[in-house]
Amino acid sequence: MFLKGLILGFSVAAPVGPIGLLCIQRTLGRGRLHGFVSGLGAASADTLYGIVAALGLAAITSFLLGLQLWLQLGGGLFLLWLGGKTLLARPAATARGPADDAGLTAAYLSILLLTLANPATILSFFAVFAGLGISTAGGASPALLLVTGVFLGSAGWWLLLSLIAGLLRGHLTDGRMRIVNVIAGISILALGLWSLLPVFGK
Repeated sequence: MFLKGLILGFSVAAPVGPIGLLCIQRTLGRGRLHGFVSGLGAASADTLYGIVAALGLAAITSFLLGLQLWLQLGGGLFLLWLGGKTLLARPAATARGPADDAGLTAAYLSILLLTLANPATILSFFAVFAGLGISTAGGASPALLLVTGVFLGSAGWWLLLSLIAGLLRGHLTDGRMRIVNVIAGISILALGLWSLLPVFGK
């Protein structure tokens, strides 16, 4: 169960979307620790949703999916805010800013909330559990092993991503960092607008 959770957590985290872009940009701008802590926010959210799916908490799942429209609206607006902030970020400030406790906390919480704004992740876990024949009918212990693996697998991906992005950080001038900020900001803004389309289309 632990190994299955490890593979699942890594697989769920690996696709590079808005979360990945933010973690790469933060790693390049503020260092590996900042990027990794941001990724831990996503890993924590994946774990929480994994717990709900593993324990088969249908009532919580139904409640969250009922709020999906509002959560998607909040997530889309949050992406627009983050995209705008990233787009306008000053290269010198991002490249040389210290990884203070307040900054790390904000980095963690922002990604945690953004990831939690997509409750459809629970359905993904349900589908994968069924597809892989994963069952937690044996009680709480298998579920605990599974979600521990999910967290460590997801955290492992974010650690790998931040380490790889960190290798490029020493080669960035202020001009190149500005280009990174613009590309990341525009991409995140586009993803925010895309995520809002279903909200205003209903």
